[in-house]
Amino acid sequence: MEEKKIWLSPPHLGGNELKYIQDAFDTNWVSQYGSNIDSFERTLENYLGNNSFVTALSSGTAAIHLALRLLNVQEGDFVLCQSFTFVASANPILYQKAIPVFVDSESTTWNICPNALEDAIKYCLKQGKKPKAIITVSLYGMPFMVDEILEISQKYEIPIIEDSAEALGSKYKNKPCGNFGDLSIISFNGNKIITTSGGGILISRDQESKNQILYFATQAKENQDYYSHSEVGYNYRMSNISAGIGRGQLEVLEDRIIKRRENHRFYRDIFEKYEEINLFEEPNEDFFSNYWLNTITFEKKDSKITKEKLKQVFSESNIETRYLWKPMHLQVLFEKYKFFGSNVCGILFDKGLCLPSGTNLTDGDKDKIKNILINLKD
Repeated sequence: MEEKKIWLSPPHLGGNELKYIQDAFDTNWVSQYGSNIDSFERTLENYLGNNSFVTALSSGTAAIHLALRLLNVQEGDFVLCQSFTFVASANPILYQKAIPVFVDSESTTWNICPNALEDAIKYCLKQGKKPKAIITVSLYGMPFMVDEILEISQKYEIPIIEDSAEALGSKYKNKPCGNFGDLSIISFNGNKIITTSGGGILISRDQESKNQILYFATQAKENQDYYSHSEVGYNYRMSNISAGIGRGQLEVLEDRIIKRRENHRFYRDIFEKYEEINLFEEPNEDFFSNYWLNTITFEKKDSKITKEKLKQVFSESNIETRYLWKPMHLQVLFEKYKFFGSNVCGILFDKGLCLPSGTNLTDGDKDKIKNILINLKD
């Protein structure tokens, strides 16, 4: 019998999802309209608070794309983007034929560096074009340096697209992630803290913007008795079935946050005994991370425990791990674009590893992981 695989971050259903899916079938609302979508959006608006207007979409990538559309990003415009992220943060810039300018991380939160960001802005201004947007990410669930980045945004009057794809349930100064951008996004991909199977939301700050998002997300159909179109639109709306999964998942969100943070404490208890390995943690009490993924860095090159060795040993025991995101400025797709910083994110990529962090990790799974780590140390 094949040994059970321990995944990095698998979906974890709560039990009530089928009730809402069945309602979609019973009422025959199975496409892009229905009570599940309406309820899913309202529940998230209440959760996020602070004038959050939520539009449910087919993916977090679609949400970033529509955010760029709302900010009128066009061909040749500069868009500043955190380099240390998944490619979905940056691809929509190319969809708009705009020019990404990549910004390094700082070592505290691993997110966009204020100093490097300001250098990038000054470069763009010298080229005669003010950037149209700043895309900042809360990587692995860790909020970015909100106060410092907002100050720069306001100083240069450049709007922020907050990519909180990985950060539902995370907070900065007790305010939920999803509140800090002029436009903000959250992902519900299958590996996120809760899922809609695939999907995301775009969060705007007023009803007019939400109406515009919905317009673009449904093929830019105009209010006529026939199909009338004067702008390019997209088929980006979430389905009522996917939103039903989301409704069931929202019922267990707080439990999922607790479980992810329990996983983090499990790893902390292990790695406090390792001088050569650092567990990525909240820098101070202003930051509250959902610890979507627990990540470690290997700090000694001459250590007998290396990133590659640990990954191999886990793989041989049917345990999934993954290297950190490869920064965008190191990707072939983006190598011709400007990068500002000292390559902090590249160094992190070289020495970091993501560990199993799913909320359905059992005590047996944890014992297996712990024993492997103890045996490696000995």
